[in-house]
Amino acid sequence: MRANAPRQLFGRVIGLLDNATFKPTDNVGYPRLAGLYAGLPVQVLPVVDTLAVRRLPALWLLVTLQARLPIAAKLDLMMRPNGATTFSNFDLLSHTLELPAGFPEYAVLRTDDPGRAEPGDWLTGHLDVFDNTRAKELLITAQGLRFVWLLAEAERARYGVFRQAEFGPVDIDPALLKDLLERLLALRASIMARAVTRP
Repeated sequence: MRANAPRQLFGRVIGLLDNATFKPTDNVGYPRLAGLYAGLPVQVLPVVDTLAVRRLPALWLLVTLQARLPIAAKLDLMMRPNGATTFSNFDLLSHTLELPAGFPEYAVLRTDDPGRAEPGDWLTGHLDVFDNTRAKELLITAQGLRFVWLLAEAERARYGVFRQAEFGPVDIDPALLKDLLERLLALRASIMARAVTRP
């Protein structure tokens, strides 16, 4: 069904990454694109989500910067959470934090360790990405950073009749991927600078 996925979906963005390679996944035939951006390892993974109730199946794009960070507690900001997802462990984080000033409306912020979680001014300057309603999640961990973006929704007619999650001739816009990667780099720089200047 998605035999042409690497060429069609990733065709315009492969050149953004150095040493770009495809890695197989178990996600309904979509591969994972891995490589280097600004010298750091990144992964770009499409994930089909058919779990949302009363909504069309979604194709999410997980853009991950895989570089270790001096983070004591995991932070997961999810916009408009509405039940289980196939792209996130947000539901497994049992501690919900009060949103600091400057965080986006309709966001929910969770952590695995409320005693060591430190959201605040260092993060708010990086949250304007959520002005776009397609931005869904920001995950911050000691292993790296991830944005989740709504890339497409299933074709309504085909899903309504055949219950097939088909997304048509969708591909990844190079400007979008570059913007998300640059945002992750900027957030990483803020975290590293914060670690250096902390008392």
